[in-house]
Amino acid sequence: MDTDDRRRAAVRGSIEGLAHGDAFGERFFPLLRTEEEARALITARRLPPDPHWRWTDDTAMALDLLAVLAAHGEVRQPALIARFAATHRADPGRGYGPGMHALLPRAAAAPEGWRELAHALFGGEGSLGNGAAMRVAPLGAWFHHDLDRAAEQAARSAEVTHAHPQGVAGAVAVAVAAALAARGTLLALPEIAARTPEGPVRDGLLHAAQLPPDTAPEEAAATLGSGHRVRAEDTVPFALWCATRHPDDLPTALWATAAGLGDVDTTCAITGGVVGARGGTGALGEEWTRRREPLPEWLDEV
Repeated sequence: MDTDDRRRAAVRGSIEGLAHGDAFGERFFPLLRTEEEARALITARRLPPDPHWRWTDDTAMALDLLAVLAAHGEVRQPALIARFAATHRADPGRGYGPGMHALLPRAAAAPEGWRELAHALFGGEGSLGNGAAMRVAPLGAWFHHDLDRAAEQAARSAEVTHAHPQGVAGAVAVAVAAALAARGTLLALPEIAARTPEGPVRDGLLHAAQLPPDTAPEEAAATLGSGHRVRAEDTVPFALWCATRHPDDLPTALWATAAGLGDVDTTCAITGGVVGARGGTGALGEEWTRRREPLPEWLDEV
């Protein structure tokens, strides 16, 4: 397989894995009434009953990011925020958070002013949420040949919506993980942490690396967080812990991630995007693909 074919396969596996994880994880919100009901399904590995799995803003924004990469070969920040804004305007019911509902309509009118708009969120601190991390795995697969480039481009992709350093750090960590997965090399939390900017996200990755090998996903989620606060620091370490535990087994990786509950669509999107970059999504089987909302046909040309 030549370099371009390897990149295409890794990117396609990553976006498919991300979309599967996103749509699967989202089923645990509207369809399951209690934590006990969710855990019973997870323990038995019974798919949620809804036959139609619609993906959320996690996948919508990942597709926008891929479209910009396909058009320009790199992250062009005004083009990226304009694309995010247009997609949000066309379909705002995909589950966007309050920060994006505040930011993207303003960015639609003035995409060149993205920096001031992103920094103005949350009292001028910028968002430190998990939204930049949830969408970035395919970018890591795209730039898997150059880890420094993957980290730099991930930071650029994050800054347009998540200006807080920890929002950026979450995206960098996930992109580096996806790049390593696409290379087929050892997927190790310390190496990911070494390329992640200092702060709580990096600290969480290092903490995750020290968890005993027999730690259950529920225990890891209780220790690391699984997105209950919708911050990069309490989402990314757990999702990447799940991905690094099961780098060659996407179904097990997604079920383990779901067991952490929390922000399940986002944690599963991150895990799916990373593990999918390594081996694709074939192991999920026909039932998952039949249930999940299709991805756009233009991806075939990326």
